[in-house]
Amino acid sequence: MRKGRVWILTLLALCLFALDVSTKYWVQHHLIGMQHASPFYPYGGIGVFKDFLGIDFCINLVSNKGGAWGIFSSYPMILLSVRIGIILVLAIYTFFVNKLRRRTIPFLMILVGAAANIVDYFVYGAVVDMFHFVFWNYSYPVFNVADMLIFFGVATLLVQTLIEKVKRDPNHAAQPSKS
Repeated sequence: MRKGRVWILTLLALCLFALDVSTKYWVQHHLIGMQHASPFYPYGGIGVFKDFLGIDFCINLVSNKGGAWGIFSSYPMILLSVRIGIILVLAIYTFFVNKLRRRTIPFLMILVGAAANIVDYFVYGAVVDMFHFVFWNYSYPVFNVADMLIFFGVATLLVQTLIEKVKRDPNHAAQPSKS
């Protein structure tokens, strides 16, 4: 990688990390956790909007000691070890093996999001989540900026892969499947 590109990627990573850390810090120091909060809307947090096409959104403080949706919360050290291992492997792949320049930023988003959630474990003892959506009476799991970075990084990689596949074989999409 060129020196200028490394600086730009480093600056981007630091800005994304700072955004995540600052939102978690603010929520951690200004809101009461959901389990101790008022049962009334906005679920003890700060209401952003209610019943917009059947969707509610608020900012809440939720501590998550597990992975996505709280899974593996009974095994925090194993989960931490797996997360760190995945980050190391992904970092080595991103910066030393990956030959496709367009994939660097999505991988960087995933790395920053994963690292930010690991930092939470050491700073707060759990991942701090805050964005709470309720879609047509279904309470979607609460998430944070780092989770969004991971999601958008993975989604971007999937879209890039699909586009590459269509470009390689444009007739493939037009052919009916044989059953």
